[in-house]
Amino acid sequence: MDSVDAAGLGIGDEYPPRIMGVLNVSEESPYDPSVFDDPGEAARYVDEELIDEGADIVDIGLESANKRFDVLSAEEELERLSVALETIESVSGDAIFSIETRYAEVADEALSQGFDMVNDICGFADPELPTVCEDYDVAVAKMASPPDLERPGAVEETDWAARKSPEWAAEADYVEQVYEALKQNGITDKTIVDPAFGGWSEAQTLADDRDTFRRLHEFRALDRPMLVSINRKNFLGELADRETDERLPVSLAATSMAVERGAHVIRTHDVAETRDAALIGKAFTERTSASIGGVTISQLDVDSTRAFRTHLRERGIDPTFADDWGTQLLEIEGLDDDASERLTSIAAEHGAVIQPSSDGDLLLIGSATAVSDVSGRLAGKTGDIGALGEKLSRLLR
Repeated sequence: MDSVDAAGLGIGDEYPPRIMGVLNVSEESPYDPSVFDDPGEAARYVDEELIDEGADIVDIGLESANKRFDVLSAEEELERLSVALETIESVSGDAIFSIETRYAEVADEALSQGFDMVNDICGFADPELPTVCEDYDVAVAKMASPPDLERPGAVEETDWAARKSPEWAAEADYVEQVYEALKQNGITDKTIVDPAFGGWSEAQTLADDRDTFRRLHEFRALDRPMLVSINRKNFLGELADRETDERLPVSLAATSMAVERGAHVIRTHDVAETRDAALIGKAFTERTSASIGGVTISQLDVDSTRAFRTHLRERGIDPTFADDWGTQLLEIEGLDDDASERLTSIAAEHGAVIQPSSDGDLLLIGSATAVSDVSGRLAGKTGDIGALGEKLSRLLR
């Protein structure tokens, strides 16, 4: 899992879960406690209700993403940007400031005047937006969305027959569409992926959100940090039969689960409580890796054959291996050619297989018994390959 540096804030497996608080300078936004049009009042809210409560990132929205409202043009967003800029100049606390916009022009202006990252809910529908982010070397959250500036999050409205194939479009379920939407228009080295929870279109159902949440592990195959925005969402409220103002407990329960399933950034209006829930989720997350002499072994998240196939496919390996090789999948980085050949030979002797991935790493694939036998054989060797076996054995305990 590659990490992202957001203006000095590390985001990834090796860092604590990051909390993204929300400030809106859009009068049409539905969540009144976070909406301001006075920079001084907004700054006090950011300091006292967001940063002091534990927000690492403050996401400032210039317009409501609610589909009931007309989409603002880039020029209209720029007219509102001054309030956001005056606000961050008046904030005394320490946080990363994110501008929520779908326009490269707005992102460029915001980044040039003090913002640290971008939150794009239209999934790079503006093809210049990732270039702007790369020019400023900033992190960018990319939400799954069709390539349409006026339809954020409405992944079902993408012409998948044209963008993928008619056969794929006929068979793909909603979560597979979300996954592919995140890949559309590219991913930068500093992209954070967002699977798009919430009612972004009439076609999106609460069951779609539940399926996305259930399968969050699969998005880790993209090898990018993940942002989730599930605070008080309808798919959680329906399960507990709670209205929005009573949904904090279900949001906190889901936050802990989201972190365990791979989320690195939690976007929320309830900062202090969400921070605590995220830390509990992190404390009980078992995501194992080990390093020695420049070699890193990571056990990839594989909780189903489908997830197994996704990891293989993203690494340029025939996904049908998942149908034949059990449930153990380990990624090995930094092994030299000689050690790689020895590992491949030993793996074959024990019914496992080594496959090179498209980025030059190695995948060790096999049943739990086969992988355990391989680690035992390696541990009996001398030198680096023996040390690798020891690390692998400990990883599998």
